[in-house]
Amino acid sequence: MRDVAVIGIGETQIGELWDQSLRELGIKAGLKAIRDAGVSGDEVDMLYVGNMSAGKLINQEHVAPLIADYAGLDDVPSVRVESGGASGGMALAEGYISVASGMDDIVVVGGAEKMTDVEDDQAKEILSSTADQEWETVFGATFDSLYAMMARYHMEEYGTTKEQLAQVAVKNHANAAKNPNAQYPREMPKKMVVNAPMVSEPLGMFDCAPLSDGAAAVVLCPAEMVDSYRGDPVKLAGVGHGSDHMAVHDRRNIGAMKATKMAAEKAFDRAELKPEDMDFAEVHDNYTISEIMAIEDLGFFDKGDGGPATERGDTELNSEISVNTSGGCKAKGQPVGATGINQAIEAVQQLRKDAGERQVEDARYGLTHNIGGTGASAVVHIFERWSE
Repeated sequence: MRDVAVIGIGETQIGELWDQSLRELGIKAGLKAIRDAGVSGDEVDMLYVGNMSAGKLINQEHVAPLIADYAGLDDVPSVRVESGGASGGMALAEGYISVASGMDDIVVVGGAEKMTDVEDDQAKEILSSTADQEWETVFGATFDSLYAMMARYHMEEYGTTKEQLAQVAVKNHANAAKNPNAQYPREMPKKMVVNAPMVSEPLGMFDCAPLSDGAAAVVLCPAEMVDSYRGDPVKLAGVGHGSDHMAVHDRRNIGAMKATKMAAEKAFDRAELKPEDMDFAEVHDNYTISEIMAIEDLGFFDKGDGGPATERGDTELNSEISVNTSGGCKAKGQPVGATGINQAIEAVQQLRKDAGERQVEDARYGLTHNIGGTGASAVVHIFERWSE
């Protein structure tokens, strides 16, 4: 296995981008990443594209060769990767395997989603299709209600409060206010979050990530080739996958995500690192409860301490562990298939010391965590500042 480096990054603005198509967004992000890496199109060996549901959202399947074609990479083999909300992270894992194994040298990994071309109710129904259709959604369960059940269980079992959930949103909006590509780059008072209209009790409007359009891409290469390209690569030091029961009611503990634990253990083992080594983490916060569960399941805090830790400020910028410095899904936005790649871009910017006002001081190691559906799949990546 070869060491793998990220040598180029590119992302679009995230938001309701009605004037741009999926292919335009994907091409824009990909060309930015290729330009940032300093590679030419004819050097690219493989393209992986993370995308959850273009077939339902924009009536377009077969999106990987579509994006390759319009980016002028029509001679490059291309593959779409789908894993619900973890599609981008899983695509990055496939790219890592491709380079680490020696199969390919220069690999572009992208993620793209166009979610606002349909009505909100339809988009939410499509999102809910990543839950169990036969045993959950057919009976009226929605994504919102399934995560609300997890939140209610966590509150009953561990004493987590609505104010602690709200603090996740407050923190992430404060970080997004420093991110020029965020969908909602503005701060939000806790009172507004706590008193927001209810979506599915105990989750209110501002406990939920938005529907978003956007794309992101990275360029990977083996460590021995980094000197041929840009001067500030970042090492992709570890990758781990995990899976769990599809239906929430089949899980032993709905206040935790087994897939996250499994993925984290594998990633830390492969990187030969521990949770306490991490300086920052981009975790999947499609709901505020998701972040609290994630920081526990990843090993940053004991089970049940995620809420109090957030309330204490232990996850704020330059605290014990800086969590979602980009603003996370909650405030940066949630173009589902691109989420895992957006997270990777934040990690690279932090380790290049290019994060501006969001910069984590002396960051050496960072982690990204991407989940699919209600946690049936998860992928964790560990990034390391490059050392000669």
